[in-house]
Amino acid sequence: MARLVVLSGLPGAGKSTLAKALAVATGAVWLRIDSIEQAIRDAGVVPGPLDDAGYRAAQAAARDNLVLGRDVVADCVNGWTLTRDAWRATGLASGAEVLEVEVVCSDIEEHRRRVEARASDIAGLVLPDWNAVVGRDYHPWNRERLVVDTAGRTIDASVQTLIAALARPGAEPES
Repeated sequence: MARLVVLSGLPGAGKSTLAKALAVATGAVWLRIDSIEQAIRDAGVVPGPLDDAGYRAAQAAARDNLVLGRDVVADCVNGWTLTRDAWRATGLASGAEVLEVEVVCSDIEEHRRRVEARASDIAGLVLPDWNAVVGRDYHPWNRERLVVDTAGRTIDASVQTLIAALARPGAEPES
C-alpha cells in the first residue's frame, strides 16, 4: 500500500529539510509546494495571488503517484483544517495510508534564527521574514497527528522518527 506523508508547519520549522531527507531515505516522491507555486508564478498564467493553485497541483501529482503505488512526501505549510482535510482525502481516495505530521521548532530563538538566516534554493522565491512567520494564519490542529519537534534534534533523528511511524501502520502517533 502506498503511503502519503503530509508534512505541515510554519516556515523555518524544518519541513523541507526533513521532507527531502525522508524522500531520499525511503525513495518516496517529494512534492514541495514552494517549488510548484514558484513555477506557476514564473509561468505568468496566474495574475495576482495563487490561492490554492499550488496545493491543487501537488495533490493531483500526489494522487497520480499514489495510485501507481509510490510513496509521496508532501511538503507544505498546510495551516488550515481545509487544506489538511484535502490532503487526507487525496491519500484516502487513492487507497493510501496517510501519515499527517506537524513539524515544529519549539525553541523560538532557534526558529527565528533559521528564518532570518536561510536563503532560498528556488530561483525567484521570496522567503517570509520572521514577522510574516509569526503573523501567519495557522490554525490549531483538531485531530491526531505526529508532532516532530526539530529544536535541538538532528535531521537524521527526525527522519528516524518518521520512518518508525511509517513502520507502524495504524499505530497511535508518537513524537
